[in-house]
Amino acid sequence: MKYYTYVNTLFIVLPMTIIMALVGLWLNDGFVEHWIYGFLKSWIIMVPIAYFSVLIILPLAKKITDKIFYPCKD
Repeated sequence: MKYYTYVNTLFIVLPMTIIMALVGLWLNDGFVEHWIYGFLKSWIIMVPIAYFSVLIILPLAKKITDKIFYPCKD
């Protein structure tokens, strides 16, 4: 259970960034020749950025959500 948050975050970030990279590629260039290179290039850049962003934002989001759903809790 020590690494649960990190592994869970990875399983969320990987498919999310795949979808985002494909949609971005489709909207900007379309699936032209050598589209896989463009996809992999953007996806490899997206994964660590998204992963570390989620690790930073997740505790803050949890605090805000707890305040919304449990306002009387200290």
